[in-house]
Amino acid sequence: MDNNRDIRQTSKLQEPDLKIPVSGMDSSRLQHSQLMTTGKGQSQPVISKQQEEALIRYNHITYLLYVLSYFTAGLLWIVPIIMNYARRQQAEHTWLATHFDWQIKTFWYSIVFAVIGIVMAVIGLGGLGLGVFSDSSNVALSSTGLAALGGLIFLFSFIWQIYRIVKGWIALTDKRPVQ
Repeated sequence: MDNNRDIRQTSKLQEPDLKIPVSGMDSSRLQHSQLMTTGKGQSQPVISKQQEEALIRYNHITYLLYVLSYFTAGLLWIVPIIMNYARRQQAEHTWLATHFDWQIKTFWYSIVFAVIGIVMAVIGLGGLGLGVFSDSSNVALSSTGLAALGGLIFLFSFIWQIYRIVKGWIALTDKRPVQ
């Protein structure tokens, strides 16, 4: 009889405490970021607190590198994307995985929009040159419009990337997933 009581107490001690609030979150939300539900309905820690803190520092560094890339003419821009791919798997099934995905998507969508904008601007400027040399005001006007639209798309890409970096970094500082 005493053996059964000891087993019940031991199993209760091994269950994780799901009522630990995460800083920056209201008390109605529970810290589920480090817990993964198994097929049997039990929760198990995915990563330790030290691993989580290391990944948080790592993400702060990658966000900082994205910001610093603006001062290096984009040369530093490739470093954080490589870093994100290198550690992405370690954050799987945690709230930190959203930050890795957020930064990766920001990088690739920014590349796509920037390339579209640059290509449109270059084609527009090339057509502008042709329009000026051929004395065709219609070609020059439409080429100017295409170049301006390309420039606006490039500017949108730039502003959108800054917005995503700031939003993601604020969420990371609050220790919550990016949404």
